[in-house]
Amino acid sequence: MQFKYKAQDKDKKVVEAVMESADRFSASKELRAEGFAVISIAEVGSGAKMMQSALKFLNSGAIFGGVKLHEKIIFTKNLAGMITAGLSLYRALAVLEKQTKNKTFKKVLTGLIEEINHGGTLSGGMAKYPKIFSKIFVSMVRAGEESGSLAQSLTEVGIILDKNYALTKKVKGAMTYPAIIMTAIGIIAILMFIFVIPTLLKTFKDLQVPLPGSTKLIIAVSDFISGHTFIFLGIIGLLIFGMVTFFKSKFTQKYLDFVTVRLPMIGGMIREMNTARMARTLSSLLSSGVAMTKSLEITKEVLSNRYYKETMNKGITAVEKGGTLSEIFKQNPHLYPIMVGEMVEVGEETGKLAQMLNDIAVFFEGEVDNKTKNLSTIIEPVLMLVVGAAVGFFAVSMIKPLYSLMDSIN
Repeated sequence: MQFKYKAQDKDKKVVEAVMESADRFSASKELRAEGFAVISIAEVGSGAKMMQSALKFLNSGAIFGGVKLHEKIIFTKNLAGMITAGLSLYRALAVLEKQTKNKTFKKVLTGLIEEINHGGTLSGGMAKYPKIFSKIFVSMVRAGEESGSLAQSLTEVGIILDKNYALTKKVKGAMTYPAIIMTAIGIIAILMFIFVIPTLLKTFKDLQVPLPGSTKLIIAVSDFISGHTFIFLGIIGLLIFGMVTFFKSKFTQKYLDFVTVRLPMIGGMIREMNTARMARTLSSLLSSGVAMTKSLEITKEVLSNRYYKETMNKGITAVEKGGTLSEIFKQNPHLYPIMVGEMVEVGEETGKLAQMLNDIAVFFEGEVDNKTKNLSTIIEPVLMLVVGAAVGFFAVSMIKPLYSLMDSIN
């Protein structure tokens, strides 16, 4: 049987050729015995067979499924480790396909195996699943295949995904506590309006106590909620839907992106988070051998804030015209701290831009980590004040009529 293989020799050069062997595993064993690190190996097949495989990919339901970010991180790390250990790409994917319990990801890995089996590349197979593998994922894998350092590129992808996952998780974690507290307060308030306030209202009516404005307001809200519970829940649902739609609109996003980077406390953390993500992604892409303009285009897709995306577009234009990336950072001090432009300039002058960007990423990832810890400390007393104010307003509104009753008795 004839097999087409792609392998890395002792001098780290990528070799592609066709060989005769009994089966795929024997061919892989023979190549390793000759000192090659196998990237891919597949039986030479017909074009019709390849087309059939491609159609199978496109018709696969896995394309529309979901794979958690954590699963992709584990996948890249395990795949990189097995390739480094000497396993062929085909065999490494086969092992991972057997191990995964996610049915969607299992179908995706089966598709990747078929792609390799028919002489394709890993990056080519990944590109057919844009909802699973992002542009940065595919581009770095392709760069690794072209340079013969696939395992290293997969490791870099794993680091990017891991760092982005950690940053997002820290910010979400800092906001989870206040979200839970405010939700609990809302639920307790609704229950009191439905069950507690009507009882007090009956007491006030029986005693004919004059009611202050705040008490009348609470009673009016209570009457509406207890008497029209389903309408109230419908209004709450519509408000939530309206807010989500409003905040997701392009018009709102534009102004939110502008405001969030200028907010006290939170704005600084958002700037540092975007800076860390930009530096980490760009550093990894450049280290993998991806061209500067292509790296900037991919980095732009990773950033969520439109103003940071615009700086990447400006960077692409500047580089294409023979300018420097550092000037773009210096021209936007409201988005990037001053040290970013200075360090990038040093990196450009010394030819160590990727290393400098990595140092920037490490520094600002640490800053975000510290600020998320401090954010939790700051939020707690603010929440206590909010809860105290709400409880105080309710208590005064309910107790004041009782004092009026005592005065009338006296």
